[in-house]
Amino acid sequence: MSETTRLNLPLLAPSQAQKHVTVNEALLRLDALTQLILVSRSRNDAPADALEGQCFAVPDNAVDEWSGQEGQIAIFTGGGWEYLRPARGWRAWIEDEDVLATYLDTWEAVSGGEAASPANGNALQTIEFDHVVEAGDSSATTKAIPDGAIVLGVTGRVKELIGGAQSFAIGVMASPDRYGSGIGVHAGSWLRGLTSTPQAYWGDTPLLLTAEGGAFDGTGLIRLAIHFFELGLPE
Repeated sequence: MSETTRLNLPLLAPSQAQKHVTVNEALLRLDALTQLILVSRSRNDAPADALEGQCFAVPDNAVDEWSGQEGQIAIFTGGGWEYLRPARGWRAWIEDEDVLATYLDTWEAVSGGEAASPANGNALQTIEFDHVVEAGDSSATTKAIPDGAIVLGVTGRVKELIGGAQSFAIGVMASPDRYGSGIGVHAGSWLRGLTSTPQAYWGDTPLLLTAEGGAFDGTGLIRLAIHFFELGLPE
């Protein structure tokens, strides 16, 4: 059966029987690949609980059912896996990392601009997450500034009253107020902490909230965003 050039969609043949089967197969593949979302680019084994239409980028260390399919997109459809080789320049959202990536022989995270090579794929990124404030004098986040990040700043907004403290500071262990102090604890309070000069981090580093005028009582929710720059490596 002949296929289209770019997406390998099956084409109908003259006088073909069961035409709906071919058309439906093409539609399912098109549905999976248009506005492409990859669940992961690092998982190396096929999940037993994959949902219809989910796509994964098969990494170089693939095992079991994905062994031999390295570099391809694995599409779960009809209770099994179909594979498609991506073309250089394809874009996809990597779901488990919350990053946009371009395929340049591997999936490389990139910024909003076009990238001709991984080295040009210098990415301005944001990690946004909710943090439940723990009881105590301070509360560290589970999400962290990633290793190698050049941080431009941290922003945030209190979603639920942070109890026990009159205000709080935010930073990292080495500098607890790097991104602000005297921040309000009431819902709607916000922060925009700019790094005076871009700050490089040489290891995964959690943010640290430090209570002021009391200790945290274990209530409160804040939404935080880490804004950072990541340098792409050359091929």
